Amino acid sequence: MGLLPDNAFQPPGAEVTFDGQALGRGRTIEPRTLWGREIALVLQDPLTALNPVMKIGAQLTEGLRYHLGMSSSTAVRHAADLLGEVGIPNPRLRLSQYPHELSGGMRQRVVIATAIACEPRLLLADEPTTALDVTIQKQILDLLARLQEQRQMSMILISHDLSVVADRTHRYLVMYAGRIIESGPSDALFDPAVRHPYTGALLRSIPRLGTPPHTRLEAIEGRPPDLVELQVGCSFAPRCPSCRPETCGAQMPGIGTGPVGNVACWFPTAVGADSRTDRGQPNASEGGGRP
Repeated sequence: MGLLPDNAFQPPGAEVTFDGQALGRGRTIEPRTLWGREIALVLQDPLTALNPVMKIGAQLTEGLRYHLGMSSSTAVRHAADLLGEVGIPNPRLRLSQYPHELSGGMRQRVVIATAIACEPRLLLADEPTTALDVTIQKQILDLLARLQEQRQMSMILISHDLSVVADRTHRYLVMYAGRIIESGPSDALFDPAVRHPYTGALLRSIPRLGTPPHTRLEAIEGRPPDLVELQVGCSFAPRCPSCRPETCGAQMPGIGTGPVGNVACWFPTAVGADSRTDRGQPNASEGGGRP
């Protein structure tokens, strides 16, 4: 979306395109023409995503007037309709309130309403339920799924919750140190398979209902890499039990170049059924559609 500073690192040869037009460095389109109208972003912390000294109505109508050319009165009516669409009661009253006067769940709904106001074709949802309790998480995820289906939007859902990824998306991408290291169909995420060691470690770290009390959780040893000075080769190598320094330290495989096509690893590992999470446990992933 062009929100990073111009000196942000972009690997040689990397590019981002949207509808055939280059984004990021070397972009061929002005970012302001994309924001809201083509691509919208739902941030994980609605309290900091919203301007604390501006009323909800002013923030919600700004994009409507700029992108869609609505008059102030028309934009206010449309903003109230949007708040009603995302499940906020008394929408006219909420337009005259400040973000701190709303609950966390209502603020997140305002952020979602702002994101979909101009009917974008792509919605980026960055950890949209992080600060919410489990019940509200489910409501927000159900809302996103319903809006995605009704408005025929594409959606990229960024999450650390693998059960949410498996139940609410069609495909998954696992990233480590800024690189895609594994991809596949989401409904097979918890199935026994050959995976990147990092993905396997994530799956094994999930607490399960059948585990005896006071059992220590399995953690990933070591520390994440310094993204400013990434080493040559695989970034996960210092933490990987399958690492072979002569190979892993010399070259980082890409998707499609390693022994398993969808795994960027020279020595992927088998993850068995014992790593499957308890899909029936109560969490934010229950119910809803699949964006």
